[in-house]
Amino acid sequence: MQQIVDLQNDPAFQQLGVDLISIAFDTPEQLAQGAQEYGISSVPLLSDTDQEVSEAYDILQWAVATGEPGHTFILVNQDGEVAWIQDYGAPENGGVMYVPVQELVNQIKLHLGS
Repeated sequence: MQQIVDLQNDPAFQQLGVDLISIAFDTPEQLAQGAQEYGISSVPLLSDTDQEVSEAYDILQWAVATGEPGHTFILVNQDGEVAWIQDYGAPENGGVMYVPVQELVNQIKLHLGS
């Protein structure tokens, strides 16, 4: 959840004007507890316990050993189309569970016009 905190508090990310939403397999109760613990106040934390959203965006192709999504970022444009998708968490993608905010800002800037 530290990734969410850092993104919600980063001025460069805020200047992008994109909405950040976190989607996880955790229950709503677990997400609420995490939001309180980490001070997440401006990012919706959505529960995908039935995996419907994860399957719709085909991110389970990068699932970690537990079958859960790793650490995938998706940029959806104003037309509802995927403009950029990058998984960082799967072993074949480096197994990274925290991405430097500036790297994400750079990728989002690059793909905002797509």
